[in-house]
Amino acid sequence: MGSPGPGARGSGAVGRRYSESVTLVDSEAARLGETSGRASLKDVLGAYVGLTKPRVIELLLLTTVPVMFAAQRGVPPLGLVVATVVGGTLSAGSANALNCVYDRDIDEHMRRTRRRALPRHVVSPRAALVFGLALVVVSTVVLGTLVNWLSAWLALAASAFYLFGYTMLLKRRTAQNVVWGGLAGCFPALIGWTAVTDRLAWAPVVLFAVVFLWTPPHTWALAMRYREDYARVDVPMLPVIRSARDVARQIVAYAWVMVAVSLLYWPVAHTGPVYPVVAGVLGAAFLVEAHLMLARAGASDDLTVVRPMRLFHWSNMYLSLLFVAVALEPLVPLAR
Repeated sequence: MGSPGPGARGSGAVGRRYSESVTLVDSEAARLGETSGRASLKDVLGAYVGLTKPRVIELLLLTTVPVMFAAQRGVPPLGLVVATVVGGTLSAGSANALNCVYDRDIDEHMRRTRRRALPRHVVSPRAALVFGLALVVVSTVVLGTLVNWLSAWLALAASAFYLFGYTMLLKRRTAQNVVWGGLAGCFPALIGWTAVTDRLAWAPVVLFAVVFLWTPPHTWALAMRYREDYARVDVPMLPVIRSARDVARQIVAYAWVMVAVSLLYWPVAHTGPVYPVVAGVLGAAFLVEAHLMLARAGASDDLTVVRPMRLFHWSNMYLSLLFVAVALEPLVPLAR
């Protein structure tokens, strides 16, 4: 890791284009900075909420709450669910806010991120940093005192790995960034279980593995759509350095293993027949969509033909419905 990775600022033609664009961006930043003082309170509050990336948090909570139902083998106490959701939201929000602070230089150059608060200069980097650090402290205290300290330490570990492991170490250096960096997004499955039981078990570890294997196909599909953005800022996402067909092949490989692991939850968690039926149907649909994308990628590298966002949207649906099945399984009489 001693030598500069593909994400080094000055590397290649992309790096030169990045440097040439800095002056223009600085000029625009100065212009925006002159008007940022006139931002309304609503705009500022919205900007702080935006720093936490609410849509990402929604997905994380979707893999937390259903696991609480599975751990309880029924409906968990409402107060515990609320405390876990609040603490988990603040914890994920802290990691996302600090990610925005670190990535503000490249966020200004990407279509997908240039409307965030820091590129628009609605919030200063220092204020965003203080905000993120404050959320770290508050989330840890909330989870530790209202849930349990095992869940608090797991949430803190997830946030730390996302910031230091993914954002600072992996993202700009290796095409495997989302593979290992995605570990941070797997922790909610463990946190949901420990919030109820105050201990770890194999069942949530299997769900942890499902999310781990789901993350690369999900993220690579999105990165395909925005590969020009990532190339512009020298972030070596896999779709930037490999052809659409190569990326699709890896997506298919991960999808097969993911579906197999999802079915492993059936014997490990001793579920009834509802979960494996739902997991099997969802997995089959995911595999069909992945293979269809591979076929399209084999015919053309044109993204209008490959249509990676079809898989991206389906991957969201897959994970959502799979974890709904995890929550409903102990509540369905047939499943017992």
